[in-house]
Amino acid sequence: MCRLFGFRSVIKGQVHRSLVGADNALRLQSENNPDGWGVAHYILGVPHVVRSVHTALTDQLFQRVSAVVHSETVLAHVRKATVGTDHILNTHPFQFGPWVFAHNGNIKNFTQHRSQLVQLIEPDLRRFILGETDSEVMFYFILSHIHRSMNLHQPVNNFPKIIAAVSQAINALVSIVGPYELKDEAPPTETFLTFMLTNGEGLIAFQGGKHLHYSTHKGRCPERDTCKSFDPICERKVQLNEKVNHLIVSSEILQGENIWELLAPGELVGVDGTMQFFRSKI
Repeated sequence: MCRLFGFRSVIKGQVHRSLVGADNALRLQSENNPDGWGVAHYILGVPHVVRSVHTALTDQLFQRVSAVVHSETVLAHVRKATVGTDHILNTHPFQFGPWVFAHNGNIKNFTQHRSQLVQLIEPDLRRFILGETDSEVMFYFILSHIHRSMNLHQPVNNFPKIIAAVSQAINALVSIVGPYELKDEAPPTETFLTFMLTNGEGLIAFQGGKHLHYSTHKGRCPERDTCKSFDPICERKVQLNEKVNHLIVSSEILQGENIWELLAPGELVGVDGTMQFFRSKI
C-alpha cells in the first residue's frame, strides 16, 4: 500500500528530514511503494503540488522539492498502485482549489461501485475527475459532502462543520462499498480508507484500516531556547480542544524527538485553522 505524511504548524517548517533524511523517511519507504510520489505545500495560502510517476528513492526531483519546501502545511504521498496505471493523473495528492487529498488504501470491487459513487458527486466537482483511481473519486465524494455545507473556496470559520461533513461522507461511502478492513495486514485488494485532507488552514487524517501515527509534542524540543513560538505544550501530551504548535501525521513513525501515538481504526485526528486539536471516533 501507499505511505502518507502530513504536517501542520504555527511556523513554517522544513520537512526535508522527514521526507529524505530520517532513518525511515518517506523517500526510503518508496522502495516498497515505487509507483510515483507527490508533495503539496502552501505558499501564501495557495497549494503548490509537484507529482511524478517515478520512484521517490531514485528521483532527484523528489530530493530537490523536499529541500525547498518551507511551509506551515505540507502533505506528501508515495504510491503503490492498486487501481489505475502509473500515470501522472493517478498520482497523489489530488487538488481542487485550496483542498489537497491523499489516500492510502483501496476500494474493493471499485469498478462495480464507480458509477454510483460518481453520480453522488456534485456535478460542479464531478467534471474535474481526470484519472482512473478510486482515490480521486473518493476525494471528490468527500468534497461534495463538504460543499453542501459551505463554500469550498472561502476561508473556513466553522471547522466542526468540516468534521461532520467528512464523517457523513465516510459513513455514506461505507454504506455503498462495504466496511473497511480493521487489520493493516489484510490483503491489499480489500477496502482501506485511510486518508489525509487539508485546505491549508486545517489538517484532517482518518485511520480507515491502514496504520496512522500522529505527534503533537516532543520529549524535548532542541530549539526550545531559540524558537519564538516555543510553548510548554510543545513538550507535553495535548488534551482535546487544546491548541498545539504542530501536528505531524505519518504512516510510519519517523526518527527524531517527536512522541508518537497510534490511531485506532475509525479514528479521526486533526487541527483547525487556529491549531485547536481534535481526535474523535467515527
